[in-house]
Amino acid sequence: MRRVVPWVLTAAAVLAISSTVGVPTRAAGAAEPGYRTQSLHFAVTVGPAGDQRQCDIVGDLYTPAGVSAQQPAPAILTTNGFGGSAASQTPFAQRYAARGYVVLSYSGLGFGGSGCKITLDDPDYDGLAASQLVSFLGGAPGIAFTDAEHTDPLPALDYVLRDPVDHRGVAQRHDPRMGMWGGSYGGQVQFAVASLDARVDVLNPQITWHDLSYSLGPNNAAPGGVTGAGGTAGVTKLTWPTTFSAIGVFNGVQYAQQDPQRLVGCPNFADFVCPALVSAGATGYLRPEDIAKLRHASVASYLPRITIPVLLIQGELDTLFNLNESIATYQALRRQHTPVALLWRYNGHSGGTPSAAGAAYEERRVQDWFDHYLKDADVSTGPGFAYYQDWSGTVATAPSYPVGKPQRLYLSGDDLVSGGIRPGSQSFSTPPAGAPSTLGNLDVVGSQVEMPLDNPDVNLPGTFASWTGAPLTAPVTVVGTPTLDVKVSAPTAALSQASGPGGQLVLFAKLYDVDTDGTARLINGLVAPVRISDVTRSVRITLPGIAHRFATGHRIALYLAGGDTNYRGGLAATPVTVSTGSSGQVLTLPVR
Repeated sequence: MRRVVPWVLTAAAVLAISSTVGVPTRAAGAAEPGYRTQSLHFAVTVGPAGDQRQCDIVGDLYTPAGVSAQQPAPAILTTNGFGGSAASQTPFAQRYAARGYVVLSYSGLGFGGSGCKITLDDPDYDGLAASQLVSFLGGAPGIAFTDAEHTDPLPALDYVLRDPVDHRGVAQRHDPRMGMWGGSYGGQVQFAVASLDARVDVLNPQITWHDLSYSLGPNNAAPGGVTGAGGTAGVTKLTWPTTFSAIGVFNGVQYAQQDPQRLVGCPNFADFVCPALVSAGATGYLRPEDIAKLRHASVASYLPRITIPVLLIQGELDTLFNLNESIATYQALRRQHTPVALLWRYNGHSGGTPSAAGAAYEERRVQDWFDHYLKDADVSTGPGFAYYQDWSGTVATAPSYPVGKPQRLYLSGDDLVSGGIRPGSQSFSTPPAGAPSTLGNLDVVGSQVEMPLDNPDVNLPGTFASWTGAPLTAPVTVVGTPTLDVKVSAPTAALSQASGPGGQLVLFAKLYDVDTDGTARLINGLVAPVRISDVTRSVRITLPGIAHRFATGHRIALYLAGGDTNYRGGLAATPVTVSTGSSGQVLTLPVR
Protein backbone atom coordinates (compact mmCIF):
# COMPACT_ATOMS: atom_id res chain seq x y z
CA MET A 1 0.00 0.00 0.00
CA ARG A 2 1.37 3.40 -0.93
CA ARG A 3 2.17 5.87 1.77
CA VAL A 4 0.11 9.06 1.46
CA VAL A 5 2.24 12.17 1.17
CA PRO A 6 0.86 15.04 3.31
CA TRP A 7 0.74 18.04 0.99
CA VAL A 8 -1.31 20.40 3.15
CA LEU A 9 -0.12 22.33 6.19
CA THR A 10 -2.16 24.68 8.31
CA ALA A 11 -1.91 28.37 7.54
CA ALA A 12 -0.33 28.96 10.95
CA ALA A 13 2.37 26.38 10.26
CA VAL A 14 3.05 27.85 6.83
CA LEU A 15 3.45 31.31 8.29
CA ALA A 16 5.79 30.02 10.99
CA ILE A 17 7.98 28.16 8.52
CA SER A 18 8.04 30.91 5.89
CA SER A 19 9.32 33.34 8.48
CA THR A 20 12.36 31.15 9.16
CA VAL A 21 13.24 29.37 5.91
CA GLY A 22 14.68 32.47 4.28
CA VAL A 23 18.04 34.09 5.03
CA PRO A 24 19.08 33.60 8.66
CA THR A 25 19.52 37.08 10.13
CA ARG A 26 21.46 38.34 13.06
CA ALA A 27 19.87 40.60 15.61
CA ALA A 28 19.60 44.18 14.44
CA GLY A 29 18.88 47.29 16.39
CA ALA A 30 16.80 50.27 15.33
CA ALA A 31 17.26 51.62 11.82
CA GLU A 32 20.35 53.77 11.61
CA PRO A 33 19.94 57.32 10.24
CA GLY A 34 21.68 58.41 7.07
CA TYR A 35 19.46 57.00 4.32
CA ARG A 36 15.94 57.25 2.95
CA THR A 37 13.63 54.44 1.86
CA GLN A 38 11.08 54.35 -0.96
CA SER A 39 8.70 51.52 -1.86
CA LEU A 40 8.41 50.93 -5.59
CA HIS A 41 6.85 48.72 -8.26
CA PHE A 42 8.82 47.43 -11.23
CA ALA A 43 7.47 46.34 -14.59
CA VAL A 44 9.49 43.41 -15.93
CA THR A 45 8.99 40.90 -18.72
CA VAL A 46 9.96 37.25 -18.37
CA GLY A 47 10.16 34.03 -20.36
CA PRO A 48 12.71 32.33 -22.61
CA ALA A 49 12.17 34.95 -25.31
CA GLY A 50 11.97 37.81 -22.83
CA ASP A 51 8.40 38.70 -23.80
CA GLN A 52 6.24 35.91 -22.42
CA ARG A 53 4.58 37.90 -19.67
CA GLN A 54 4.87 41.17 -17.78
CA CYS A 55 5.17 40.87 -14.02
CA ASP A 56 4.91 43.44 -11.25
CA ILE A 57 7.77 43.29 -8.76
CA VAL A 58 7.57 45.15 -5.47
CA GLY A 59 10.68 46.40 -3.75
CA ASP A 60 12.22 48.93 -1.41
CA LEU A 61 14.99 51.29 -2.48
CA TYR A 62 17.41 52.44 0.23
CA THR A 63 19.35 55.56 -0.72
CA PRO A 64 22.22 56.82 1.46
CA ALA A 65 22.25 60.47 2.43
CA GLY A 66 24.59 62.60 0.38
CA VAL A 67 24.69 60.52 -2.80
CA SER A 68 24.07 62.36 -6.05
CA ALA A 69 25.01 62.32 -9.71
CA GLN A 70 28.19 64.12 -8.67
CA GLN A 71 28.83 61.75 -5.73
CA PRO A 72 27.48 58.36 -6.85
CA ALA A 73 27.60 55.17 -4.77
CA PRO A 74 27.79 51.46 -5.64
CA ALA A 75 24.67 49.35 -5.27
CA ILE A 76 23.62 45.98 -3.84
CA LEU A 77 20.62 44.05 -5.14
CA THR A 78 18.99 41.54 -2.78
CA THR A 79 15.90 39.38 -2.59
CA ASN A 80 14.18 36.98 -0.24
CA GLY A 81 14.53 33.34 0.68
CA PHE A 82 11.63 31.01 -0.10
CA GLY A 83 8.43 32.34 1.48
CA GLY A 84 9.90 35.73 2.36
CA SER A 85 9.54 39.20 0.88
CA ALA A 86 11.44 42.43 0.33
CA ALA A 87 10.99 43.15 4.03
CA SER A 88 13.02 40.04 4.93
CA GLN A 89 16.20 41.85 3.91
CA THR A 90 15.47 45.02 5.91
CA PRO A 91 18.24 44.57 8.53
CA PHE A 92 20.85 43.98 5.81
CA ALA A 93 19.56 46.86 3.67
CA GLN A 94 19.63 49.24 6.62
CA ARG A 95 23.19 48.30 7.58
CA TYR A 96 24.57 48.64 4.08
CA ALA A 97 22.66 51.82 3.23
CA ALA A 98 24.17 53.31 6.38
CA ARG A 99 27.56 52.19 5.03
CA GLY A 100 27.04 54.16 1.83
CA TYR A 101 25.56 51.55 -0.54
CA VAL A 102 22.41 52.04 -2.57
CA VAL A 103 20.37 48.90 -1.75
CA LEU A 104 17.40 47.57 -3.69
CA SER A 105 15.54 44.82 -1.83
CA TYR A 106 12.73 43.17 -3.78
CA SER A 107 10.22 40.36 -3.46
CA GLY A 108 10.97 37.53 -5.86
CA LEU A 109 8.43 36.39 -8.44
CA GLY A 110 5.47 34.75 -6.71
CA PHE A 111 6.36 36.06 -3.23
CA GLY A 112 5.62 39.00 -0.97
CA GLY A 113 3.30 40.95 -3.29
CA SER A 114 5.27 40.44 -6.51
CA GLY A 115 3.31 38.97 -9.39
CA CYS A 116 3.72 35.92 -11.63
CA LYS A 117 4.51 32.39 -10.47
CA ILE A 118 7.37 30.82 -8.55
CA THR A 119 9.80 29.54 -11.18
CA LEU A 120 12.54 28.20 -8.86
CA ASP A 121 15.14 30.84 -9.78
CA ASP A 122 15.15 29.79 -13.42
CA PRO A 123 17.40 32.15 -15.42
CA ASP A 124 14.69 32.59 -18.07
CA TYR A 125 12.30 33.99 -15.49
CA ASP A 126 13.84 35.03 -12.17
CA GLY A 127 17.21 35.78 -13.74
CA LEU A 128 15.72 37.88 -16.52
CA ALA A 129 13.43 39.75 -14.11
CA ALA A 130 16.36 40.68 -11.85
CA SER A 131 18.45 41.71 -14.85
CA GLN A 132 15.91 44.44 -15.53
CA LEU A 133 16.37 45.64 -11.95
CA VAL A 134 20.09 45.86 -12.72
CA SER A 135 19.14 48.13 -15.64
CA PHE A 136 17.07 50.28 -13.28
CA LEU A 137 20.06 50.67 -10.95
CA GLY A 138 22.12 51.62 -13.99
CA GLY A 139 19.77 54.46 -14.87
CA ALA A 140 17.41 52.86 -17.40
CA PRO A 141 14.01 54.63 -17.51
CA GLY A 142 10.53 53.12 -17.67
CA ILE A 143 11.14 50.23 -15.24
CA ALA A 144 10.32 51.64 -11.78
CA PHE A 145 6.96 53.14 -10.79
CA THR A 146 5.45 54.50 -7.62
CA ASP A 147 2.16 52.65 -8.18
CA ALA A 148 1.08 49.06 -8.85
CA GLU A 149 -0.67 50.10 -12.08
CA HIS A 150 2.66 51.34 -13.53
CA THR A 151 1.25 54.75 -14.43
CA ASP A 152 3.58 56.98 -12.38
CA PRO A 153 7.18 56.35 -13.48
CA LEU A 154 10.11 57.08 -11.21
CA PRO A 155 12.75 59.29 -12.81
CA ALA A 156 15.80 57.36 -13.93
CA LEU A 157 18.41 56.92 -11.19
CA ASP A 158 21.53 58.99 -11.70
CA TYR A 159 23.30 58.42 -8.39
CA VAL A 160 24.51 54.83 -8.69
CA LEU A 161 28.16 54.54 -9.66
CA ARG A 162 28.57 53.49 -13.31
CA ASP A 163 31.17 51.19 -14.83
CA PRO A 164 32.66 52.19 -18.19
CA VAL A 165 32.81 48.51 -19.19
CA ASP A 166 31.40 45.26 -17.82
CA HIS A 167 33.61 42.51 -16.37
CA ARG A 168 34.29 41.20 -19.89
CA GLY A 169 35.63 44.60 -20.93
CA VAL A 170 32.56 45.44 -23.05
CA ALA A 171 30.92 48.86 -22.81
CA GLN A 172 27.22 48.64 -21.98
CA ARG A 173 24.47 51.14 -21.38
CA HIS A 174 23.07 51.36 -17.88
CA ASP A 175 25.93 49.47 -16.27
CA PRO A 176 25.94 50.06 -12.48
CA ARG A 177 28.74 49.14 -10.12
CA MET A 178 26.78 46.54 -8.17
CA GLY A 179 26.76 43.23 -6.37
CA MET A 180 24.18 40.83 -5.03
CA TRP A 181 23.54 39.39 -1.56
CA GLY A 182 21.02 36.87 -0.23
CA GLY A 183 20.44 33.36 0.96
CA SER A 184 18.67 30.17 -0.06
CA TYR A 185 16.23 31.14 -2.84
CA GLY A 186 17.78 34.61 -2.70
CA GLY A 187 21.20 33.03 -3.16
CA GLN A 188 20.56 30.96 -6.28
CA VAL A 189 18.97 33.87 -8.13
CA GLN A 190 22.36 35.61 -8.03
CA PHE A 191 23.82 32.89 -10.23
CA ALA A 192 20.79 33.10 -12.52
CA VAL A 193 21.29 36.84 -13.07
CA ALA A 194 25.06 36.65 -13.46
CA SER A 195 24.70 33.85 -16.01
CA LEU A 196 23.03 36.22 -18.45
CA ASP A 197 24.05 39.73 -17.35
CA ALA A 198 27.74 40.71 -17.46
CA ARG A 199 27.03 43.98 -15.64
CA VAL A 200 26.83 42.21 -12.28
CA ASP A 201 30.20 42.60 -10.55
CA VAL A 202 30.27 40.40 -7.44
CA LEU A 203 28.11 37.80 -5.66
CA ASN A 204 27.53 36.57 -2.11
CA PRO A 205 25.15 33.56 -2.37
CA GLN A 206 24.39 31.89 0.95
CA ILE A 207 22.92 28.49 1.93
CA THR A 208 21.80 27.72 -1.61
CA TRP A 209 21.85 24.81 -4.02
CA HIS A 210 24.22 23.53 -6.67
CA ASP A 211 21.80 21.10 -8.31
CA LEU A 212 18.14 21.31 -7.26
CA SER A 213 17.47 17.78 -8.49
CA TYR A 214 20.02 16.61 -5.90
CA SER A 215 18.56 18.88 -3.20
CA LEU A 216 15.09 17.37 -3.61
CA GLY A 217 16.00 13.86 -4.76
CA PRO A 218 19.61 13.11 -3.78
CA ASN A 219 21.66 10.09 -4.72
CA ASN A 220 24.87 10.17 -2.71
CA ALA A 221 26.30 7.38 -4.82
CA ALA A 222 27.02 10.11 -7.35
CA PRO A 223 30.56 11.42 -7.93
CA GLY A 224 31.10 14.04 -5.22
CA GLY A 225 27.73 13.12 -3.72
CA VAL A 226 25.82 15.76 -5.67
CA THR A 227 25.00 15.08 -9.31
CA GLY A 228 23.35 12.02 -10.83
CA ALA A 229 25.39 8.81 -10.81
CA GLY A 230 25.41 7.46 -14.35
CA GLY A 231 21.79 8.48 -14.80
CA THR A 232 20.61 6.63 -11.66
CA ALA A 233 17.67 8.40 -10.04
CA GLY A 234 17.89 9.63 -6.48
CA VAL A 235 15.67 9.30 -3.41
CA THR A 236 12.78 11.71 -2.86
CA LYS A 237 12.83 14.03 0.14
CA LEU A 238 9.38 14.34 1.68
CA THR A 239 9.30 16.93 4.46
CA TRP A 240 11.08 19.80 2.69
CA PRO A 241 9.12 19.63 -0.62
CA THR A 242 5.85 19.23 1.29
CA THR A 243 6.61 22.35 3.29
CA PHE A 244 7.69 24.46 0.34
CA SER A 245 4.70 23.49 -1.77
CA ALA A 246 2.43 24.61 1.06
CA ILE A 247 4.33 27.89 1.47
CA GLY A 248 4.19 28.61 -2.26
CA VAL A 249 0.47 27.90 -2.57
CA PHE A 250 -0.24 29.99 0.52
CA ASN A 251 1.63 32.96 -0.99
CA GLY A 252 -0.33 32.54 -4.22
CA VAL A 253 -3.68 32.56 -2.45
CA GLN A 254 -2.61 35.49 -0.27
CA TYR A 255 -1.87 37.71 -3.30
CA ALA A 256 -4.29 36.22 -5.84
CA GLN A 257 -6.31 39.42 -6.04
CA GLN A 258 -3.34 41.29 -7.52
CA ASP A 259 -2.51 38.50 -9.98
CA PRO A 260 -5.25 35.84 -10.41
CA GLN A 261 -3.30 34.05 -13.16
CA ARG A 262 -0.83 32.72 -10.61
CA LEU A 263 -3.45 30.21 -9.41
CA VAL A 264 -4.12 28.79 -12.88
CA GLY A 265 -2.69 25.30 -13.40
CA CYS A 266 -0.18 24.43 -10.68
CA PRO A 267 -1.09 27.06 -8.05
CA ASN A 268 1.63 29.72 -7.84
CA PHE A 269 4.30 27.39 -9.27
CA ALA A 270 5.67 26.70 -12.73
CA ASP A 271 3.30 24.15 -14.26
CA PHE A 272 5.71 21.21 -14.09
CA VAL A 273 6.18 21.45 -10.32
CA CYS A 274 2.85 19.97 -9.12
CA PRO A 275 2.94 16.78 -11.21
CA ALA A 276 6.66 16.41 -10.46
CA LEU A 277 6.04 16.49 -6.70
CA VAL A 278 3.10 14.09 -6.90
CA SER A 279 5.04 11.64 -9.06
CA ALA A 280 8.16 11.82 -6.87
CA GLY A 281 6.13 11.39 -3.70
CA ALA A 282 4.43 8.29 -5.09
CA THR A 283 7.41 6.55 -6.69
CA GLY A 284 10.27 7.77 -4.50
CA TYR A 285 12.26 9.32 -7.35
CA LEU A 286 12.12 12.20 -9.84
CA ARG A 287 11.31 11.57 -13.49
CA PRO A 288 14.05 12.41 -16.06
CA GLU A 289 12.04 15.30 -17.50
CA ASP A 290 11.62 16.82 -14.03
CA ILE A 291 15.31 16.38 -13.26
CA ALA A 292 16.09 18.29 -16.46
CA LYS A 293 13.84 21.20 -15.46
CA LEU A 294 15.24 21.36 -11.93
CA ARG A 295 18.80 21.35 -13.26
CA HIS A 296 17.90 24.13 -15.69
CA ALA A 297 17.13 26.19 -12.59
CA SER A 298 20.49 25.31 -11.01
CA VAL A 299 23.95 26.82 -11.28
CA ALA A 300 25.26 23.32 -12.06
CA SER A 301 23.85 23.67 -15.58
CA TYR A 302 25.51 27.00 -16.45
CA LEU A 303 28.64 27.25 -14.29
CA PRO A 304 30.92 28.29 -17.21
CA ARG A 305 28.95 31.55 -17.40
CA ILE A 306 29.79 32.50 -13.79
CA THR A 307 33.08 34.40 -14.05
CA ILE A 308 32.81 37.15 -11.39
CA PRO A 309 34.02 36.92 -7.76
CA VAL A 310 31.84 34.68 -5.57
CA LEU A 311 31.84 34.43 -1.76
CA LEU A 312 29.98 31.18 -1.08
CA ILE A 313 28.52 30.76 2.40
CA GLN A 314 26.89 27.49 3.44
CA GLY A 315 25.38 26.27 6.71
CA GLU A 316 26.74 23.26 8.58
CA LEU A 317 23.27 22.63 10.05
CA ASP A 318 21.41 22.17 6.79
CA THR A 319 19.52 19.09 5.65
CA LEU A 320 18.02 20.94 2.68
CA PHE A 321 21.15 22.26 0.94
CA ASN A 322 24.01 20.45 2.61
CA LEU A 323 27.70 21.33 2.46
CA ASN A 324 28.26 19.07 -0.56
CA GLU A 325 26.36 21.57 -2.70
CA SER A 326 28.74 24.38 -1.79
CA ILE A 327 31.74 22.10 -2.34
CA ALA A 328 30.56 21.21 -5.84
CA THR A 329 30.04 24.87 -6.80
CA TYR A 330 33.29 26.00 -5.19
CA GLN A 331 35.42 23.34 -6.85
CA ALA A 332 33.85 23.89 -10.27
CA LEU A 333 34.46 27.65 -10.05
CA ARG A 334 38.06 27.07 -8.97
CA ARG A 335 38.67 24.75 -11.90
CA GLN A 336 37.61 27.47 -14.31
CA HIS A 337 39.65 30.12 -12.42
CA THR A 338 36.67 32.13 -11.20
CA PRO A 339 37.64 34.08 -8.04
CA VAL A 340 35.86 32.23 -5.22
CA ALA A 341 36.03 31.76 -1.46
CA LEU A 342 34.08 29.30 0.68
CA LEU A 343 32.81 29.88 4.22
CA TRP A 344 30.94 27.28 6.24
CA ARG A 345 28.95 28.95 8.98
CA TYR A 346 27.03 27.14 11.72
CA ASN A 347 23.42 28.12 11.01
CA GLY A 348 21.52 26.84 8.00
CA HIS A 349 18.00 25.72 7.10
CA SER A 350 18.02 23.23 9.98
CA GLY A 351 18.56 25.84 12.70
CA GLY A 352 21.56 26.81 14.77
CA THR A 353 22.87 29.98 16.38
CA PRO A 354 26.58 30.73 16.02
CA SER A 355 28.70 32.28 18.72
CA ALA A 356 29.18 36.05 18.70
CA ALA A 357 32.66 35.48 17.31
CA GLY A 358 31.33 33.30 14.48
CA ALA A 359 28.64 35.81 13.52
CA ALA A 360 31.11 38.70 13.63
CA TYR A 361 33.57 36.81 11.44
CA GLU A 362 30.91 36.21 8.78
CA GLU A 363 29.75 39.82 8.86
CA ARG A 364 33.30 41.08 8.45
CA ARG A 365 33.97 38.74 5.53
CA VAL A 366 30.84 39.88 3.68
CA GLN A 367 31.57 43.55 4.33
CA ASP A 368 35.17 43.24 3.15
CA TRP A 369 34.07 41.31 0.05
CA PHE A 370 31.74 44.08 -1.07
CA ASP A 371 34.04 46.92 -0.03
CA HIS A 372 36.96 45.37 -1.93
CA TYR A 373 35.12 44.72 -5.18
CA LEU A 374 32.57 47.56 -5.21
CA LYS A 375 34.40 50.39 -3.41
CA ASP A 376 37.95 49.44 -4.44
CA ALA A 377 38.80 49.44 -0.74
CA ASP A 378 42.26 48.27 0.24
CA VAL A 379 41.00 45.34 2.35
CA SER A 380 41.69 41.63 2.15
CA THR A 381 38.94 39.35 0.89
CA GLY A 382 40.11 36.72 3.36
CA PRO A 383 41.23 33.08 3.09
CA GLY A 384 39.96 30.72 0.43
CA PHE A 385 38.24 28.48 3.00
CA ALA A 386 36.90 28.96 6.51
CA TYR A 387 34.67 26.83 8.73
CA TYR A 388 32.88 27.25 12.02
CA GLN A 389 33.95 25.02 14.92
CA ASP A 390 30.88 24.43 17.05
CA TRP A 391 32.99 22.73 19.74
CA SER A 392 34.85 26.00 20.44
CA GLY A 393 32.67 28.75 18.91
CA THR A 394 35.55 29.88 16.71
CA VAL A 395 36.35 29.93 13.00
CA ALA A 396 39.28 28.06 11.46
CA THR A 397 40.77 29.00 8.10
CA ALA A 398 42.84 27.48 5.30
CA PRO A 399 44.10 28.70 1.92
CA SER A 400 41.63 26.42 0.11
CA TYR A 401 39.36 23.40 0.40
CA PRO A 402 39.86 20.44 0.97
CA VAL A 403 41.84 20.40 4.21
CA GLY A 404 41.41 16.93 5.71
CA LYS A 405 43.76 13.98 5.33
CA PRO A 406 42.14 10.58 4.76
CA GLN A 407 41.85 8.29 7.76
CA ARG A 408 40.45 4.83 7.00
CA LEU A 409 38.28 2.80 9.31
CA TYR A 410 37.45 -0.69 8.09
CA LEU A 411 34.17 -2.52 8.61
CA SER A 412 35.11 -5.49 10.78
CA GLY A 413 32.33 -7.68 12.17
CA ASP A 414 30.28 -4.98 13.89
CA ASP A 415 33.30 -2.75 14.60
CA LEU A 416 35.17 0.07 12.88
CA VAL A 417 38.91 -0.62 13.03
CA SER A 418 42.11 0.84 11.60
CA GLY A 419 43.63 -2.62 11.21
CA GLY A 420 43.13 -6.28 12.10
CA ILE A 421 39.98 -6.74 10.01
CA ARG A 422 37.89 -9.75 10.98
CA PRO A 423 35.16 -11.48 8.99
CA GLY A 424 31.51 -11.20 9.87
CA SER A 425 28.13 -10.28 8.45
CA GLN A 426 25.01 -8.34 9.36
CA SER A 427 21.60 -8.74 7.73
CA PHE A 428 18.51 -6.56 7.73
CA SER A 429 15.49 -5.77 5.58
CA THR A 430 14.35 -2.52 4.07
CA PRO A 431 10.72 -1.66 4.93
CA PRO A 432 7.95 -2.02 2.32
CA ALA A 433 6.27 0.83 0.43
CA GLY A 434 9.06 3.29 1.13
CA ALA A 435 8.09 3.50 4.79
CA PRO A 436 10.49 5.01 7.33
CA SER A 437 12.51 2.76 9.61
CA THR A 438 13.69 5.48 11.98
CA LEU A 439 12.08 7.54 14.70
CA GLY A 440 13.75 10.94 14.61
CA ASN A 441 13.38 14.60 13.85
CA LEU A 442 11.51 15.97 10.87
CA ASP A 443 14.09 17.92 8.85
CA VAL A 444 11.94 21.00 8.39
CA VAL A 445 11.23 21.46 12.10
CA GLY A 446 14.78 22.64 12.76
CA SER A 447 14.10 25.71 10.65
CA GLN A 448 11.69 26.99 13.31
CA VAL A 449 14.08 26.92 16.26
CA GLU A 450 17.31 28.73 17.00
CA MET A 451 19.19 25.54 17.90
CA PRO A 452 19.24 22.14 16.25
CA LEU A 453 16.86 19.55 17.65
CA ASP A 454 18.80 16.89 19.52
CA ASN A 455 16.27 14.09 19.76
CA PRO A 456 17.77 10.61 19.42
CA ASP A 457 17.62 9.13 15.93
CA VAL A 458 16.24 5.67 16.68
CA ASN A 459 16.62 2.92 14.06
CA LEU A 460 14.03 0.16 14.32
CA PRO A 461 15.42 -3.34 14.98
CA GLY A 462 15.96 -5.47 11.89
CA THR A 463 16.13 -2.49 9.53
CA PHE A 464 19.81 -1.54 9.72
CA ALA A 465 23.40 -2.64 10.08
CA SER A 466 25.91 -0.72 12.19
CA TRP A 467 29.61 -0.59 12.99
CA THR A 468 31.14 1.24 15.95
CA GLY A 469 34.75 2.17 16.71
CA ALA A 470 36.62 1.91 20.01
CA PRO A 471 36.60 4.85 22.46
CA LEU A 472 38.90 7.56 21.14
CA THR A 473 42.12 8.22 23.01
CA ALA A 474 42.35 11.73 21.54
CA PRO A 475 39.95 14.10 19.77
CA VAL A 476 39.35 13.49 16.06
CA THR A 477 38.35 16.50 13.94
CA VAL A 478 36.60 15.73 10.66
CA VAL A 479 36.31 18.52 8.08
CA GLY A 480 34.89 17.60 4.69
CA THR A 481 32.94 14.72 3.16
CA PRO A 482 33.33 11.20 4.58
CA THR A 483 33.03 8.37 2.06
CA LEU A 484 31.91 4.79 2.45
CA ASP A 485 33.02 2.07 0.04
CA VAL A 486 30.75 -0.90 0.51
CA LYS A 487 29.41 -3.93 -1.31
CA VAL A 488 26.11 -5.43 -0.19
CA SER A 489 24.32 -8.64 -1.02
CA ALA A 490 20.68 -8.15 -2.03
CA PRO A 491 19.57 -11.05 -4.28
CA THR A 492 16.03 -9.82 -4.89
CA ALA A 493 17.31 -6.36 -5.87
CA ALA A 494 19.82 -8.01 -8.21
CA LEU A 495 16.87 -9.58 -10.03
CA SER A 496 14.67 -6.45 -10.13
CA GLN A 497 17.19 -3.65 -10.64
CA ALA A 498 17.17 -3.89 -14.45
CA SER A 499 13.52 -2.79 -14.43
CA GLY A 500 14.56 0.73 -13.45
CA PRO A 501 14.61 2.91 -10.33
CA GLY A 502 11.55 1.29 -8.79
CA GLY A 503 13.36 -2.05 -8.69
CA GLN A 504 16.65 -0.73 -7.32
CA LEU A 505 17.86 -0.95 -3.75
CA VAL A 506 17.58 2.20 -1.61
CA LEU A 507 19.71 2.60 1.52
CA PHE A 508 20.63 5.42 3.89
CA ALA A 509 24.17 5.89 5.24
CA LYS A 510 24.56 7.84 8.48
CA LEU A 511 27.45 8.89 10.73
CA TYR A 512 26.96 9.07 14.51
CA ASP A 513 28.90 10.43 17.46
CA VAL A 514 28.48 8.04 20.41
CA ASP A 515 29.19 9.74 23.72
CA THR A 516 30.59 8.16 26.88
CA ASP A 517 27.14 7.10 28.17
CA GLY A 518 26.40 5.26 24.92
CA THR A 519 24.01 7.82 23.43
CA ALA A 520 24.41 7.93 19.64
CA ARG A 521 23.70 11.29 18.00
CA LEU A 522 23.27 11.65 14.25
CA ILE A 523 25.72 14.37 13.29
CA ASN A 524 23.77 17.50 12.30
CA GLY A 525 20.79 15.34 11.30
CA LEU A 526 22.53 14.52 8.01
CA VAL A 527 21.74 11.43 5.96
CA ALA A 528 23.20 10.08 2.69
CA PRO A 529 20.47 8.38 0.62
CA VAL A 530 21.59 6.07 -2.19
CA ARG A 531 19.75 4.26 -4.94
CA ILE A 532 22.12 1.52 -6.06
CA SER A 533 21.87 0.74 -9.75
CA ASP A 534 23.87 -2.49 -9.51
CA VAL A 535 24.10 -4.33 -6.18
CA THR A 536 26.57 -6.84 -7.63
CA ARG A 537 29.25 -4.16 -7.55
CA SER A 538 30.82 -2.08 -4.82
CA VAL A 539 29.42 1.42 -4.42
CA ARG A 540 31.06 4.57 -3.08
CA ILE A 541 28.74 6.68 -0.94
CA THR A 542 29.74 10.30 -0.31
CA LEU A 543 28.21 11.36 2.98
CA PRO A 544 27.18 14.99 3.57
CA GLY A 545 30.07 17.26 4.52
CA ILE A 546 30.66 18.08 8.18
CA ALA A 547 32.95 20.07 10.46
CA HIS A 548 32.79 17.98 13.60
CA ARG A 549 35.05 17.03 16.49
CA PHE A 550 34.67 13.61 18.11
CA ALA A 551 35.77 14.13 21.69
CA THR A 552 38.13 11.92 23.67
CA GLY A 553 36.25 8.89 24.95
CA HIS A 554 33.57 9.16 22.25
CA ARG A 555 33.14 6.55 19.54
CA ILE A 556 32.51 6.86 15.81
CA ALA A 557 29.57 4.84 14.49
CA LEU A 558 28.34 4.12 10.97
CA TYR A 559 24.83 2.94 10.12
CA LEU A 560 23.32 1.59 6.89
CA ALA A 561 19.54 1.79 7.22
CA GLY A 562 16.67 0.66 5.03
CA GLY A 563 14.47 3.73 5.55
CA ASP A 564 14.38 7.27 6.92
CA THR A 565 11.72 9.57 8.35
CA ASN A 566 12.40 12.36 5.86
CA TYR A 567 12.62 10.32 2.64
CA ARG A 568 10.53 7.98 0.52
CA GLY A 569 12.50 4.75 0.53
CA GLY A 570 12.46 1.77 -1.81
CA LEU A 571 9.06 0.40 -2.81
CA ALA A 572 9.72 -3.25 -2.04
CA ALA A 573 10.93 -4.86 1.17
CA THR A 574 14.42 -6.13 0.37
CA PRO A 575 16.70 -8.40 2.42
CA VAL A 576 20.25 -7.00 2.62
CA THR A 577 23.46 -8.54 3.96
CA VAL A 578 26.76 -6.72 4.50
CA SER A 579 29.79 -8.96 4.93
CA THR A 580 33.15 -7.84 6.30
CA GLY A 581 36.65 -9.24 6.18
CA SER A 582 38.21 -7.29 3.33
CA SER A 583 39.81 -3.85 3.04
CA GLY A 584 37.25 -2.94 0.38
CA GLN A 585 34.56 -2.29 3.03
CA VAL A 586 35.87 0.99 4.39
CA LEU A 587 34.81 4.33 5.84
CA THR A 588 37.20 7.17 4.99
CA LEU A 589 37.17 10.32 7.13
CA PRO A 590 38.86 13.62 6.14
CA VAL A 591 40.69 14.36 9.39
CA ARG A 592 42.34 17.68 10.14
